[in-house]
Amino acid sequence: MPITKFNRKHLTLKLFSIPCKSHCCPYSSALSKPSANTEYDIQNSQFFIEPPVSRKIIEPPQGSGLDFEKDPPIPDKIFRDAPKSGSYRRGDSTFYSLIENYAKSGDFTSLEMVFSRMKRERRAFIEKNFIVVFRAYGKAHLTEKAIELFSRMVDEFQCKRTVKSFNSVLNVIIQEGLYSRAVEFYNYVIVSTQNISPNVLTFNLVVKALCKLGLVDRAIHVFREMPVWKSVPDVYTYCTLMDGLCKVDRIDEAVALLDEMQIEGCFPSPVTFNILINGLCKKGDLARAAKLVDNMFLKGCVPNEVTYNTLIHGLCLKGKLDKATDLLDRMLLNKCIPNDVTYGTIINGLVKQGRAVDGARVLLAMEERGHSANEYVYSALVSGLFKAGKPEQAVRMWKEMMVKGCKPNTVVYSALIDGLCRVGKSNEAEEVLSEMIKMGCKPNAYTYSSLMRGFFETGNSDKALIVWKEMADEDCMENDVCQSVLISGLCKDGKLKEALMVWKHMFGKGHTPDVVAYSSMIHGLCIAGSVEQGLKLFNEMLCKESDSKPDVVTYNILLSALCKQDSLSRAIDLLNNMLEQGCDPDSVTCNTFLTTLKEKLNPPQNGSEFLDELVLRLYKRHRVTAASKIIEVMLHKFLHPKASTWEKIIREFCKPKKIQTAIDKCWNELF
Repeated sequence: MPITKFNRKHLTLKLFSIPCKSHCCPYSSALSKPSANTEYDIQNSQFFIEPPVSRKIIEPPQGSGLDFEKDPPIPDKIFRDAPKSGSYRRGDSTFYSLIENYAKSGDFTSLEMVFSRMKRERRAFIEKNFIVVFRAYGKAHLTEKAIELFSRMVDEFQCKRTVKSFNSVLNVIIQEGLYSRAVEFYNYVIVSTQNISPNVLTFNLVVKALCKLGLVDRAIHVFREMPVWKSVPDVYTYCTLMDGLCKVDRIDEAVALLDEMQIEGCFPSPVTFNILINGLCKKGDLARAAKLVDNMFLKGCVPNEVTYNTLIHGLCLKGKLDKATDLLDRMLLNKCIPNDVTYGTIINGLVKQGRAVDGARVLLAMEERGHSANEYVYSALVSGLFKAGKPEQAVRMWKEMMVKGCKPNTVVYSALIDGLCRVGKSNEAEEVLSEMIKMGCKPNAYTYSSLMRGFFETGNSDKALIVWKEMADEDCMENDVCQSVLISGLCKDGKLKEALMVWKHMFGKGHTPDVVAYSSMIHGLCIAGSVEQGLKLFNEMLCKESDSKPDVVTYNILLSALCKQDSLSRAIDLLNNMLEQGCDPDSVTCNTFLTTLKEKLNPPQNGSEFLDELVLRLYKRHRVTAASKIIEVMLHKFLHPKASTWEKIIREFCKPKKIQTAIDKCWNELF
């Protein structure tokens, strides 16, 4: 009679199918009386069963609760009780099945019990038992548990560790983002003990960890050590190192690696080129990026959507939107289908250039090709159309978005509220805010700031204060911008007392006023005639961090206030301070002094000598651009600079290198 071979999982299914009347175990009678024709190979963990002449296999009844796909192949009760009945002996593969199941379910307590039982029975531990558990620890984010088990493998379980188990643990550590811990683990196991020989996967993981930490030189050192360990770098090794070099702005070294890998017989993939193209685009070197695309074709690598998206993003960053749209057409010609990222990048670039109407046209082309815009694209377009003075189109865009089933988020609602406030429709914006809250979309500080700014601009400061209070009631965290808007609006409205109250509240909440808040407060004090208090705040700003340093607006506020008080000498001292602090005067600064010199001095002066001297002082500090702007102001006022001043500025602008740069820029724009 032929012998049929079953694996154990298959046998378990058959055993479960046999009914039984035992009280201790529902299936023990089927196990306690093995057939005379049943044999069990302990080494191979397989049953050899001579099939009976006629025996109907009964399937488990419905509602029995048994699920052979999900339940362990050997239930724990059978596992414990079967040796007592003498039905079979537990083999090593039985333990492995339990380990695998408990690992998949994340039952680490039961796993430890299985390991303890295996030790008591002196079972042989093999590496694959532990690799399964390492992966389970990784899924459960128990990194230290994985490291601890790795250290127990040799002494406690007498299992030899190889690079496979080491890589499993190293990958678990890196997946958790613990890059420093990964490098420590590598140094301790590989470098210090040298009991395990690393392979290419080991080096790929270590190089990745070092690059993530910004330790690119150490990553290069590890990369150069690979031949010592008889390990050959693959395309992933090169890509990881190139990406690390690009992120620390060492593009030339990354490009040099491209040549090196080809010499070593490692052929680049599209990912390799994409990393380098992305690095060059971020640096603004679009010419070299384009050459790399040509090199891709020569190497047989076809540019994919990532390549084109990277180039389009680079062109948008440089403001070359027309070239970006041309590249979109080329992308279609090369049968590479643009995705949402492609269109979104171009639309966002157009909006930033003030070409929101063109962005809306790109959106139509996007939808014609079967792509749907997301809420961020609509947010950019709605905001851009309002800024471009197209409120009707912006509202229409919003309605179209709702009709097309794109659910607005906080960003889109905030864009609409800000836009309505810009065109003086603060009450409509308030209604949108109410609708936003009803829809379960929580406003942020930017939303409330936009609405407050809208009410202040329409002269309704009381409503702006109500919005501020509502913001507190909604537990929305105030930020510096929100406080600055409130202080600025109150000061412009002449409500200095309320502004001071908000100022104190701001410090009480631990917020640091920015330059806008300081400037607004100084302006309010100066309007109220408290110029000295304004100067005190100004001196406080000078002692603060860079975010709160006075800018040209702050200086102009104080210069105007001092000049109105006929304190010309103090105004000139403040101007000197302005130049020393590296802040360049602008046309407002010039006009303030020109008006004062004409109206407050006797005899009046036209200010040409004053501005001429200011130009020379900026020139001596090598601030030629600022000096040229002062000359522009002089020319608009029909005030002629001295011939010697003209000569110095023109010579500075007409240096050969600068002329050549201007010519090169012109040629690049033409071609």
